[in-house]
Amino acid sequence: MIYVRDASESDAEACAAIYAPYVTGTAITFEIDPPTPVEMAERITKAQATHAWLVLEDENRVVGYAYAGPMKPRAAYRWSCEVSVYVEPGRRRSGAGRALYEALFERLTERGFRTAVAGMTLPNAASEGLHKSLGFEPIGTYRNIGWKLDAWHDVAWVQRPLAELPDPPTEPR
Repeated sequence: MIYVRDASESDAEACAAIYAPYVTGTAITFEIDPPTPVEMAERITKAQATHAWLVLEDENRVVGYAYAGPMKPRAAYRWSCEVSVYVEPGRRRSGAGRALYEALFERLTERGFRTAVAGMTLPNAASEGLHKSLGFEPIGTYRNIGWKLDAWHDVAWVQRPLAELPDPPTEPR
């Protein structure tokens, strides 16, 4: 059975294992060293405190995760968040990313967030397609912004609304 749930520190090892191949073998993330399970647990705890971190389970095994965090540290940005999703390589284009993101957007909307932004290293057809299908619109591209795997890489930025709420906005929860 496949389902999405809130992550906990006990999911850190699985999340770190899913993320490590993206770090070591691709430019999809600009991290160079994969985080340890301890570091991943800290990330999960931090995201859960202010935004959200969700995992996708298939037959009691974590096979993907999505999370949100602050888009920028300045106070006026506090209703916006940056989102990311990672799934096991064999699960790309399987609906796993969509399921995680849809649940994440629901959680973020409940907490009072209004806008989600995401950055994607180019090229990345799977991520570009997922974000487009979920209503993200292009907002710009940083050219040659990151050096990894002996090459410069562009990062495309996209955004989508999460909710239309009355103004003035209430503080995110």
